[in-house]
Amino acid sequence: MKFPNPHTLRQIATIIGSEYVGEDDFPVLGMNEIHVVESGDIVFVDHPKYYDKALQSKATVVLINKQVDCPEKKALLISDDPFRDFNVLTQFFKPFEKSNNLISTSASIGEGTVIQPNTFIGNNVKIGSGCLIHSNVSIYDNCVIGNNVIIHSGSVLGSDAFYYKNRPEGLDKLKSGGRVVLEDNVEIGALCSIDKGVTGDTRIKKGTKLDNQVHVGHDTVIGEKCLIASQTGIAGCVIIEDEVTLWGQVGTNSGITIGKKAVIMGQTGVTKSVPGGKSYFGTPIEESREKLKQLAYVKKIPSILKRLDE
Repeated sequence: MKFPNPHTLRQIATIIGSEYVGEDDFPVLGMNEIHVVESGDIVFVDHPKYYDKALQSKATVVLINKQVDCPEKKALLISDDPFRDFNVLTQFFKPFEKSNNLISTSASIGEGTVIQPNTFIGNNVKIGSGCLIHSNVSIYDNCVIGNNVIIHSGSVLGSDAFYYKNRPEGLDKLKSGGRVVLEDNVEIGALCSIDKGVTGDTRIKKGTKLDNQVHVGHDTVIGEKCLIASQTGIAGCVIIEDEVTLWGQVGTNSGITIGKKAVIMGQTGVTKSVPGGKSYFGTPIEESREKLKQLAYVKKIPSILKRLDE
């Protein structure tokens, strides 16, 4: 997430009430999670296990809960609770905006796009030309939809990330300030839910088709010309490369990559990253031929035990 205007380190420290290490006018251009940070961004870290990863990332400002040596050409924001203060910054730069209309006056809708009754389109949404948005769809603020996109009834684009910190008083939610982006010729089935990024984009690329009742987690990127069947659940921060097929009731772990042209058979649990160009099945996931051989061997166990008894 880039700020509307560049800020200084001192300005950011004032917003969250923190100490800092670096020049007062050190430039701060935005904020992002560790996997999508760029130069000029803030990243937060609150566990020693991840200090080095954050400090050596592309982020040039690290919001951290301990005074450490500051890497060259970077700056630190010292906070007793980086998770809380990251939320403060999200709320400051991307506050919730109440809507007063089913279709916001700030939304941009392209020529030839049809929007069926009872659809909600939030603030600053951009929809291209030739789209068909069926009834009872909800498109939250700042979503971007390309040309010739079809979205079927009951789907929700831009719901919050499922991301919480466990505190003694309860589960503390990480606020979401990102977007959902659908590229050209995407089709979204009925009753799908696509979460926006925490600070970046959840993106579905050109020509990909989702069946009914598919969930896509925050900051996930789905490549071009993918097919995703019903009741599939894709966790956050997943990368699905081009022309991947996920059959029904597939579930994935977060932070994995599924390679180009992979085929994931129904009810598979994608527990780890897998290379492209192969077919996979089972939980934990394995190449489908190997997994099916194992199942065939398991079926032979009763007859083997019977022969052993004899």
